[in-house]
Amino acid sequence: MRGTAHGTAPAPLSVLDLVTVGSGHTATDALRTSVDLARFTESRGFHRYWVAEHHSMPGVASSSPAVILAHLAAHTERIRLGSGGVMLPNHAPLVIAEQFGTLEALAPHRVDLGLGRAPGTDGATAAALRRADGPPEGADDFPEQLAELTRFLDDDFPAGHPYARIHAVPGPVQATAPGGVQSRHRPPVWLLGSSGFSARLAGLLGLPFAFAHHFSAQNTIPALDLYRESFRPSAALAEPYALIGVSVLAADDAREARRQVLATGLNMVRLRTGRPGLFPSPEETEAHVFTELEREFVDSWAANIVHGTADEVRSGLDDLHKRTGADELMLTSHAHRGELRLRSYELVADAYGLPTA
Repeated sequence: MRGTAHGTAPAPLSVLDLVTVGSGHTATDALRTSVDLARFTESRGFHRYWVAEHHSMPGVASSSPAVILAHLAAHTERIRLGSGGVMLPNHAPLVIAEQFGTLEALAPHRVDLGLGRAPGTDGATAAALRRADGPPEGADDFPEQLAELTRFLDDDFPAGHPYARIHAVPGPVQATAPGGVQSRHRPPVWLLGSSGFSARLAGLLGLPFAFAHHFSAQNTIPALDLYRESFRPSAALAEPYALIGVSVLAADDAREARRQVLATGLNMVRLRTGRPGLFPSPEETEAHVFTELEREFVDSWAANIVHGTADEVRSGLDDLHKRTGADELMLTSHAHRGELRLRSYELVADAYGLPTA
């Protein structure tokens, strides 16, 4: 569960990947970059590599985390792999238990199951994903969905429960079947959030917590405080463990880092105004005529991205860790070209003197 800080890093460093697809590039290109990134970050001592579920966004090719994680498991050996996260309201808990039981069988003791309660998309797409009769389950039903998923993962529905004879396979039931030698270990569950709801729930259940600082920076410290105050020791954790997601873009030149960050801002403008597209290039961004309101939004968004040269990024991450006391920093880098994302992680690794394989 707990990572190790390497080199001079103030905390264990990990990666969140949205499998960014830039204009002029394909999903195949983006997925190949993800393999390169996973291999590289494993070689430099990063602790985890998570992918995030999003839907109906041309510039984000991570709609199927379990499929991507299976592919990454085949190309790595040590780094932890997980979801950051699976949006549980979009899925039947049994399906997620089966998917992550399969991943655990493919990569034993390397898989994390991070869960979010948001849909990861707009309402119409969420409805298309769920296809349920009657009122759809939503964020308010998350604790019940989580409890059901946990029961499937542990294979411990009580006698008389409607699901007591249903088993998630691969899973613990194979250890109790005649001749069974299956390990009862299952992926640890993490709760993800950008507000206080999941922070409190993670604390009350004694689960590790991942906070989305990269798009809700103003709530980071209140949410972490709430998590720590609410924490109750559990079989999973004796003490609180919280990581934060951080947008990072390191480049050899500060000006180039700024150009990439502004492209990230334009990407978010399009997304927030209902016009999601492929991730724009800096040239597209420079040609875009921003309205005053758009410019204000981009400036605000860019302020929460730790960017610049390697030394500037290291200083920014050190300061963020000092302010939040996060147990782990999960970095997410967005750029139009895959090699720029890879270079960003390389510069961070070098800045902290992380080991080389």
